[in-house]
Amino acid sequence: MPEWKNTVNLPRTDFPMKANLQTAEPEAIARWEAMDLYGQIRALRRGAPKFVFHDGPPYANARIHLGHALNKTLKDFVIKSRSMEGFDAAYLPHFGSKVGVEGGLKASGVEWTILRPNNFYQNDVWFKDAILQYGVYPQPLGDKGCSRVDVRDIAEAAAIALTDGGHAGETYNLVGPEALTGKRTAEIWASVLDRPIAYAGNDLDAWEKQFLQYMPAWMVFDYKQMYAFFQDKGFGGTPEDVARQTKLIGHPPRRFEDYARETAASWKASP
Repeated sequence: MPEWKNTVNLPRTDFPMKANLQTAEPEAIARWEAMDLYGQIRALRRGAPKFVFHDGPPYANARIHLGHALNKTLKDFVIKSRSMEGFDAAYLPHFGSKVGVEGGLKASGVEWTILRPNNFYQNDVWFKDAILQYGVYPQPLGDKGCSRVDVRDIAEAAAIALTDGGHAGETYNLVGPEALTGKRTAEIWASVLDRPIAYAGNDLDAWEKQFLQYMPAWMVFDYKQMYAFFQDKGFGGTPEDVARQTKLIGHPPRRFEDYARETAASWKASP
């Protein structure tokens, strides 16, 4: 039987013709990370004309589906192509998109009120297993402090802004009454649960390695940038923020201790 491949005019290459993507893609990604390819691109484009493309959160419309893949692929094409054309085209994570949304609203001509909530107290529900099973608070909030906020305060502010007059053109920073560090947050959980709870610390590389087991790599990258900002700059509110929020919703911001106490009671009632 003849070797049919010998009867076909096939190109000869120095690389394998078989894609073998299951093996090749992880190897390529590891190679790019080792050479800091993205860092090299950013350094090469420093000082070039800027192209700003805000990337919103991909899970904003429920569970992941093929539309998310199309969205991310198209945005990746746009950013990379503009960078290749000589523009300073940085990848902006999900929280960066909020700046663009605000600018779009203000330029739209429609009546607007902007609510800027801090990190949510209720995010800690994600860490229930780590807190209860391992005695660890894993969110690397850092030592500068974040004025985290209760989502019930956000809901009240939104309802009032939508239904009452006098808020058009206003921007409200929605915050808690105090800036909480990662260590202080762990201490509060220890107090309400009456058991030792340790803060996992500020090592973002260790956090990244751990959470890559549970979250997609792009999301871990996204959150790592956010936590790096928290650790470097903090995300604290001002007395003016607290005063304006208190006036808006008619009561002081809810305290994290009270949220943690309520949540601990619910965890004990239905473990």
